Amino acid sequence: MPKFQNMVVWQQAEALMQPAFIRLIANIDKQLNTSDWKGQYQDVQIWAEGISEATKATVMQLRSQLETASIEHVDEIEDALAQLPTPYPGYQLCLTQGDRQICVDLWDLCYQTCFQNYDSASGTSHRHDQPDSQGVEVDTSLFDETGEVDWNRLDRKARQLVEQLFADLPG
Repeated sequence: MPKFQNMVVWQQAEALMQPAFIRLIANIDKQLNTSDWKGQYQDVQIWAEGISEATKATVMQLRSQLETASIEHVDEIEDALAQLPTPYPGYQLCLTQGDRQICVDLWDLCYQTCFQNYDSASGTSHRHDQPDSQGVEVDTSLFDETGEVDWNRLDRKARQLVEQLFADLPG
């Protein structure tokens, strides 16, 4: 997850995220139309680092029980869930060609679109002149002079990332 240094960065990112995601999906679909690879979008659960498999299993089991629980047990299960970590929703593209499969985190691609030199491992913008960056830097070139999203620039950057993704696929 990206790390935001202040509210200005958060607000800029908020303005870019949905348009960037839309452009990424559109460009992926275009690439899939001309590729030997088949793509399938999937919702996934992303857990914070350090969450044990046992805890994940407990959360998933309680969520499953919640779906069929009687009214008397719903509060009890919700109270138990409130004490446990919660995964956040993720979205990925699984590409397949024959027996090969590669899954790509679409939110990570979106972050690469919205932020300058986004580093997935740290959730920050990696800069050679500031190796210990504390957060992300929004790619302000994706805004026009009035502060609105520049859809043409955004589309170009999203298209370049998607084209690079497909160019890097084993061939």
